[in-house]
Amino acid sequence: MFDELHFHDAPSGARLAYHHLPATGVPRAIIVICHGLAEHSRRYGVFASALSAEGLHVYAHDHRGHGETAAPDAPIGRYAATDGVAKVVADVRAMRDLAVSRHPGLPVILFGHSMGGLIALNAATDHPDAFQAVSVWNSNFNPGIAGCIAQLVLKVERIYKGSDVPSLILPMATFGAWGKAIPNHRTAFDWLSHDPAEVDAYIADPLCGFDASVSLWQDLFTLTFRGVSDRQLARLHKSTPVYLVGGGEDPATNKGREIRWLAKRLSGSGMRNVTTRIYDTLRHETLNEVGREAAIADFLAWCDQMLADLNRATVPKSAAMPAAAGLPKRNDPMRENQVSGD
Repeated sequence: MFDELHFHDAPSGARLAYHHLPATGVPRAIIVICHGLAEHSRRYGVFASALSAEGLHVYAHDHRGHGETAAPDAPIGRYAATDGVAKVVADVRAMRDLAVSRHPGLPVILFGHSMGGLIALNAATDHPDAFQAVSVWNSNFNPGIAGCIAQLVLKVERIYKGSDVPSLILPMATFGAWGKAIPNHRTAFDWLSHDPAEVDAYIADPLCGFDASVSLWQDLFTLTFRGVSDRQLARLHKSTPVYLVGGGEDPATNKGREIRWLAKRLSGSGMRNVTTRIYDTLRHETLNEVGREAAIADFLAWCDQMLADLNRATVPKSAAMPAAAGLPKRNDPMRENQVSGD
């Protein structure tokens, strides 16, 4: 069912392609998934099945310039001719609003991997009342001096080449460098996962691995620096639960160090509920890695605790309901299709 393709006309002008999997049993929450750079939402089917089996309505859309989403100013590899950041964030809000209209009264978790994590945190800070929890996996919000240099390079490329063509330098400094960082690599994309089948599937997928345009790279750096700025983080509710995941062998996040940096940045801004997990032996695509089951199980356990805490905070003691009547736990006997490893 997740493979079935749907479309939603967003206020930004994009016709968003998305996949949906309804919750099994008693619905507990909605989760909106933001995918990474040069990939698409259909790749999240296994994750969606695990989430659905635990009572989460799953929505995952293709961002502008990715997958099967279409917009007049967004060919593959480009968010938009102008205002790309605002439009890609607005599309996330549009998907959230669609989901809430179908499942009113449920909390909404915003999930993002890599580029999707950049988008997710920006969406959460722009719309702090729209999302009850945020989870960022394998995103680098701390490019440092290299990021500043990259922005200058992109400005030069834009002057001499234009904004709607692929960048020459950034792919070599990112995907290319990350591929070379893996000892004895079999392919240029081994940095994604230890699982050769998943790497080969990515390489063979015509909707994966394309070169991003100059303007898309510029938008990515805007998302990176904007998302953790004092102004944006001040907008978040300090009690909002945040769940961060990184891989100890992921070159895109400096072996998970930038996830720890993000945790410190969020905590330093006053966020009181930040959970961080670094999986020492995993590379960039945690959900497509050898050992993904443990990471998914840990995420579901965090969802359990977060939803239980949310239920306690929102239901008066005199009206408190048993778990099965309010936000049921995953191990409730009435629930079906338990995730393996629970």
